[in-house]
Amino acid sequence: MVGSAGGHGRILVFELEIPIRWGDMDAMGHVNNTVYFRYMEQARISWFDHLGLQPDPAGQGPVIVNAACTFVRQLEYPGTVLVRHHVGEIGRSSVMTHVDMMRSDDPDQVYAHGSAKVVWVDFPRQKSAPLPDAVREMAQRPWRRG
Repeated sequence: MVGSAGGHGRILVFELEIPIRWGDMDAMGHVNNTVYFRYMEQARISWFDHLGLQPDPAGQGPVIVNAACTFVRQLEYPGTVLVRHHVGEIGRSSVMTHVDMMRSDDPDQVYAHGSAKVVWVDFPRQKSAPLPDAVREMAQRPWRRG
């Protein structure tokens, strides 16, 4: 059964601030495009940690099967990236996640947005597995700022 989450199809489930490092920039003086994927990865891993979802190589856990990013404006050093992590469509064994990246000093302007499909996997069998009910419930838990 496939469901949609939230009023616009997305639920804000996590926020993270990540400092822009000098080494994140490329020769053009802005954050290199590959680093945006690192920001999204860090937000996703921090969200998993927040939920207590630690991958167990002998059991089950989340795996990313694709990731995409659209670059809207250039991020530059110095600054802090505000990453807002959302959950969208939830399937039998997958969760579609979406990320908006802003500067913490410009939180109303999206600098980049991306997505990743997270699939729940049985690692020993190397096959997808149904999302456990507890994970399904946690994935839809709205973020409480504070």
